Amino acid sequence: MIKWAGWTLVLCGAAHTLGALTVEKAARHAGTWFSGGLWHEDLAQMSPAGSAYWLSMDSFGPPLAVIGLIVVWLDRRGITPPAFIAWTLGIWTVVDAVVQPFTPWPLGVLAIVLLLAGTRRAARHDAPAPRAGLPR
Repeated sequence: MIKWAGWTLVLCGAAHTLGALTVEKAARHAGTWFSGGLWHEDLAQMSPAGSAYWLSMDSFGPPLAVIGLIVVWLDRRGITPPAFIAWTLGIWTVVDAVVQPFTPWPLGVLAIVLLLAGTRRAARHDAPAPRAGLPR
């Protein structure tokens, strides 16, 4: 479950970033990005190049993919990811679903449910068995 949660997070982060760069054509502004064209950008009145940068490279897509890769890395080593990762992403996903209901937030919910179920299952397996004959 944890592995699938991690790969789902990687998919969401990578798809968002690559989709913004290609389908939304954000990459056509790369010349402006790398020439210092955003250095004095006013966030209240973003240029098309600034908006494209925030949609793609400066979005939460790249860090979400990294979080997913960390979850997969931990799972491969038999380390259970901390539940706060799932809870934090869950809060972020709920806000996203309320603000932008027509985004693929259900994939985030799927990853979070898988991650929480996997961490819970791992916690049950790692819990020490009660000793016979000793009071609890």
